[in-house]
Amino acid sequence: MTNTAPNWLLQTDEPVPSPRVPSGVEYHRVYAGEKRRILRGILAIILLVVGMAVFAQLFVVGARLVDTELLGRSGFTPLQQAAGALSLALLIPYCMLLQRLLYGVPFRSMHSVAGRFRYGVLGRALLAFGPVLLLVVAFGFLLGPVDQVPWSTFDLVAYFVIGMLLTPLAAAGEEYGFRGFMFRIIGGWTRDARLGAVIGIVIPTVLFSLFHGSLDPYILTSYLVLFGSLAIVTWRTGGLETAIVLHVVYNVAALVLSTTLHIDRGGALNSRGEIAGSVTTLIPGAVLILITAVVWWITRRTGPARTPALNSSADRPS
Repeated sequence: MTNTAPNWLLQTDEPVPSPRVPSGVEYHRVYAGEKRRILRGILAIILLVVGMAVFAQLFVVGARLVDTELLGRSGFTPLQQAAGALSLALLIPYCMLLQRLLYGVPFRSMHSVAGRFRYGVLGRALLAFGPVLLLVVAFGFLLGPVDQVPWSTFDLVAYFVIGMLLTPLAAAGEEYGFRGFMFRIIGGWTRDARLGAVIGIVIPTVLFSLFHGSLDPYILTSYLVLFGSLAIVTWRTGGLETAIVLHVVYNVAALVLSTTLHIDRGGALNSRGEIAGSVTTLIPGAVLILITAVVWWITRRTGPARTPALNSSADRPS
């Protein structure tokens, strides 16, 4: 049964049904079938992680070589920031390709249950949730200690441009990799859709949080809340658009404010496992929990969004 009741968050562009995508299923159940295909899923996850590592090494090592050999620069530079962002952005086409090769599902299905990227959902989520999350991230910088280092005008401008152009692509790449591809892989391993949602949310959230390299209880909790909230929002809205908005606002605000305050970006990234958090670290997480609760309340009657029927006009938005 598909969702037909309109609401302000889930009103979408016209869906694009596909014979390769099962109709009337939630976002994380698109790969589910008669067979659970766990071994195929494990292979897909390995390919995802290996691809992410290879992209990062190729781009970041290349950027360091250019910095040291051609530009005579050392330490963390804007070029390395750009390289890291581009390596994550590559996860978008890479995950779509893996989805097509391993599961036979069209590329466009990765965006949402509507079979396309829903720009209306993106815009409404940005207007509704973007400002409050931006203010909360900014407020966190007022409370935390700031260790400043000298910055050149060139680096300040470069980081600003990278933050505006490439950081959103990097955040989106992480969403396609973990709240998209991995969520669908693990979410299809069970017979029950609700259990699939639970393990599809929990396992990638824990793994991705640990990938960030900090075991500090405050910082690790903030990661778990952030990525868990993004996964739940993806499940309820049936697509990646709202999660991308939240992740982009979070990351762009942090990068731009870091450069505005002349914070040592390289030092913060390299010593991420040694940084001690505090209660203030959890403030953005509290807002993300509130946003997740709002999304859940909005979808309380329709439930999680589902894929459209192959030839049902009832699935078109009113």
